[in-house]
Amino acid sequence: MMAIDTDTKISILSMRDTGPAPEAALARDIVKRGLIASPILLGLSAAFWGLNGAYSCAYALAIVFGNFGLAAALVAYAARISYALMMASMMFGYLLRMGLVAVAVFAVRNLEWVEFIPLGLTIIVAHLGLLFWEMRYVSLSLAYPGLKPKKQSKDKSTQQSESITR
Repeated sequence: MMAIDTDTKISILSMRDTGPAPEAALARDIVKRGLIASPILLGLSAAFWGLNGAYSCAYALAIVFGNFGLAAALVAYAARISYALMMASMMFGYLLRMGLVAVAVFAVRNLEWVEFIPLGLTIIVAHLGLLFWEMRYVSLSLAYPGLKPKKQSKDKSTQQSESITR
């Protein structure tokens, strides 16, 4: 048996996460909600800016969904290595992801189907709107990291309690 040295300092920066990654579930949930809201955004863009506005809005939604997916992948991958790398990847990863958004917009700026107003509005509104929408479904409990557990219906809970008492 090996004794633990009480003078040894354990740094949280040297620790890593080996549990499940709730980031991927959150990103999937955000994209799912984004796909629900997409027809509304596409319809509004098409109504105000025509078919080019709808194309620009669809391109912006792809950028937003990719941004959320990349953020979740960075956190999940880096947390498995160390918390220090996770913090660094979040700090510098944000700059990298915003740079990728800028490059994605810069790459299509001269194409004739691009309408900048629906493109920019969709990027901003979709990022903020999806984050605020997702706040309602995120659990702030260490018992359920990530999404809140789904509530059971009254019928299921009474059936389970009846089966337990038998």
